Amino acid sequence: MQESSYNHELINRISPVVENLFKGNSLYLVKLKKQEMIEMLVELFGQFSREEMREIKDDDLTDRIDSILILEAISGTLNDLTPEQIKMYDEAVKRK
Repeated sequence: MQESSYNHELINRISPVVENLFKGNSLYLVKLKKQEMIEMLVELFGQFSREEMREIKDDDLTDRIDSILILEAISGTLNDLTPEQIKMYDEAVKRK
């Protein structure tokens, strides 16, 4: 029961942060499923102890979650490209 209580605590802390970040970033709305992200973040932050989570300030938690959501949103972007776009991307990377 303690674990589900902690998960509930995590959901209550993480959900509003995710809600606000989704409102402010159209990329998240297009690329990510909010509920899946909340579940993934609860699992991820559940690796911290209750005390460790309480020590993370709200601004820091928001920054951490935003960084994770950015990675999740852009990680599949290359998969959305056509073969021609991938070729152009590869050529641009080679020039740099």
